[in-house]
Amino acid sequence: MRLTLTWDAVVEEQKLFADSRSYPIVTAAALEEVDFEYATAVAEKAMRSMAQQRVPPTPNNFHTWFKYSLGTSPDLKRAIDILVGNKRKFDTTTNHDLFATYVAPHTTGEIDLNNVSQQLHTVMASAKQFLTVAIADNRSQIKAINDVADQTEVVGVDPKLLVENLLNELAKTVTRATKLEASFVESTRELDVIRDSLSKSEERARTDALTGLPNRHALDEFFRVAQIAAMEKGEPLSVLLIDIDHFKSFNDNFGHGVGDQVLRLMAKVLRERVRDIDLPARYGGEELIAVLPGANLAACAAVAERIRRSISECSITRRSTGEVLPSITVSIGVGEFQMGEAMSDLIDRCDRALYRAKGTGRNRVVTENELDRQQAVG
Repeated sequence: MRLTLTWDAVVEEQKLFADSRSYPIVTAAALEEVDFEYATAVAEKAMRSMAQQRVPPTPNNFHTWFKYSLGTSPDLKRAIDILVGNKRKFDTTTNHDLFATYVAPHTTGEIDLNNVSQQLHTVMASAKQFLTVAIADNRSQIKAINDVADQTEVVGVDPKLLVENLLNELAKTVTRATKLEASFVESTRELDVIRDSLSKSEERARTDALTGLPNRHALDEFFRVAQIAAMEKGEPLSVLLIDIDHFKSFNDNFGHGVGDQVLRLMAKVLRERVRDIDLPARYGGEELIAVLPGANLAACAAVAERIRRSISECSITRRSTGEVLPSITVSIGVGEFQMGEAMSDLIDRCDRALYRAKGTGRNRVVTENELDRQQAVG
């Protein structure tokens, strides 16, 4: 009797781990590896598209349209297609926003990907070693079991001895299988740690440390998606920009620690007063912002008014002494997205409305419509 076991599945698994070394996580640098003829064809297509849209052939603009023509970024392609479909002029601001949003590399993300790639290679190399040892051990095991089987054909061999030898070899098989399983359990654990580490790193990169709100990077990504959705569906999209009144004086009088406490309170109120589909974020300094998909100017202004009123009713107590501090108020500017415009244009109108609110007494909400009325009166 001869015993033969097939290890094709294990060998294929080993090949998978071995081949994975040749395919690192792809980053923006991989675009440099396209061959000459293909790159030339893509470049010519990009230049033709730029000429049709009268886009100046600057390095950044060319990079944007090369990536568009290459088709590696579905979001960029969709954004440009929508702008073209709406006969949007590709002016300096639009070109800059396209490059900054869809092309400019995020260094931190590149570093994280490289670190994860190295960690994955380490785990895969370890798994490959486990498999190599397991295959060698099992080949030895098969030979030993076949040797025992051959002895059954020899006359005069003690059957009890054959059974003991066979049981011994089978016990070794179980032990090796247990060790192999433990090794792969450990590899799985290491992969879970890598995945958790990457998830936490990504979350930190998108979160403001003081307020816990999304930061500018997260804001840019959210607005890009919301902007495209608004243009595709013809739905409204509005933004409110919040600034704490007399915040510098508050910091000077009570200290930056108390100022930080106020910012966290403002962030809490903002988070609680917007919907789950909205994005509250820290815009910078004492400015907070919220993007409201599907909300027109009037609806966004109503949300802003609720936020303003809630903040004005808040009571702030100094933690160290229990002293009740003066109430805080905010001024809020509100604007609605116009088809095809850049995020910077919308926020600029919100900013002007905000400072209009400050200039007319603070602790109030001003919309972009009031800017239009002011210009008409002027």
